[in-house]
Amino acid sequence: MDASGNNDMNIKAKALADVLERYGGTKGALIPILQEAQEIYGYLPREIMQEIAKKLKIPFSQVYGVATFYTQFHLKPRGQNIIRICQGTACHVRGGARLLEAISKALGIGKNETTADGRFTLETVACLGSCGLAPVMMINEETYGRLTPEKIPAILEKY
Repeated sequence: MDASGNNDMNIKAKALADVLERYGGTKGALIPILQEAQEIYGYLPREIMQEIAKKLKIPFSQVYGVATFYTQFHLKPRGQNIIRICQGTACHVRGGARLLEAISKALGIGKNETTADGRFTLETVACLGSCGLAPVMMINEETYGRLTPEKIPAILEKY
């Protein structure tokens, strides 16, 4: 790894050490610590969860259990652009599954996977709250509604 990569790792390690120091022995601090660790690293690598467990003097299984229970935590690196496909009732009835299939085919990835180049992560969600625009997807914070599989390539080109 080059010097800049090592420097980046040192900055992240220092940031995590600061988080662990700040929370000290605070009871119930595991979730905020995991949130901040994920903010630093972009996801929760196993070795970071092991370090958190060691510093908090709790079993790794407890840290892992919390990280896998809550959908806000990610154990694998995520893409630069997060695509969320609604699978709620209205979107399902109006073709949400076809959208998922079209995006999956266009990007060459399945649900909860990330493209090899790290540009996109594909996720499904229960509802995006835009039922009147069904079927709906979000890319990052941008919502796209009344979609058809034919509209997908042009939308993806923007990213």
